[in-house]
Amino acid sequence: QVQLVESGGGSVQAGGSLRLSCAVFGYAYTSYCMGWFRQAPGKEREGVAGFDSDGVTSYADSVKGRFTISQDNAKNTLYLQMISLKPEDTGMYYCAADFRCQYCSGPYCYEGRRYNYWGQGTQVTVSS
Repeated sequence: QVQLVESGGGSVQAGGSLRLSCAVFGYAYTSYCMGWFRQAPGKEREGVAGFDSDGVTSYADSVKGRFTISQDNAKNTLYLQMISLKPEDTGMYYCAADFRCQYCSGPYCYEGRRYNYWGQGTQVTVSS
């Protein structure tokens, strides 16, 4: 049974940093696409970043230059390094996996509807 487990969320002041992790259990291969998403209270879920099996990364304009998505294949873990955090980055952050996918780029890579496995989320709160 495939499970995605996020960790690393927390509360920080504006300008601070956090690193989120997403461990993938129950899937032995590393050639697939993954993404990070977030949802603020009262708002729709939005895609933040995507990562494919070639290591191609894609970012939403709102986080470009501040967030970095990466993967450790040996640990089967996806990361999201976040710096220069802003209050508007506050929300529940989710990772997702699409095991049917190998390559993606641009907004398609962080389009939520294409992903079929999701983690439970980790809360990020940024205070001003």
